[in-house]
Amino acid sequence: MPNPEYRPQIDSLRAVAVFAVMYSHFWDEASPWGHYGVRLFFVISGYLITGILIRSKEVARSQGALGVILVFYLRRALRIFPAYYVMLTLAAAFLPEIRTSLPWHAAYLSNV
Repeated sequence: MPNPEYRPQIDSLRAVAVFAVMYSHFWDEASPWGHYGVRLFFVISGYLITGILIRSKEVARSQGALGVILVFYLRRALRIFPAYYVMLTLAAAFLPEIRTSLPWHAAYLSNV
């Protein structure tokens, strides 16, 4: 049974954003399309995360807001950090210049 919350239009927007970023990376680096694609990813993410938070509002009323917030951030971390650390490991293995700043990247403080 299909998920009633699934919106194929969002997948279409993701495909447009991916193409825009790839176009900028591989064919025309001076093109603004890469920036548009990244902005579109941020808009999609904001839309989807807002939906998650709105659905969590009812749970927060019964279980407390702090628990819902902690679960929200734990789910985000479990989704993002494994891929981040795999890529960081691969980068450290194949790109020696990143090894000097590896502790900063590993602590997620490279922009500080």
